[in-house]
Amino acid sequence: MILEPSIDKLQTKIVSKYTLVTLAAKRARQIQDTKIHNVENPKAATFVGLALEEILEEKLIIDPDYVMPKE
Repeated sequence: MILEPSIDKLQTKIVSKYTLVTLAAKRARQIQDTKIHNVENPKAATFVGLALEEILEEKLIIDPDYVMPKE
């Protein structure tokens, strides 16, 4: 089984693997709840795959100015 899109391609969009996984997981939950995604011709059959395709197509990005609140 080959993961598509590949981690190498995804890391050209988001360098940190931790950030990539966290963002994809959160977005996958949103897609699962709403059944709405931003990929025109998806290849993925899973919600995580759809989230990764959104990241690759730059339809889902991270705001570099966003800072996590301190507790």
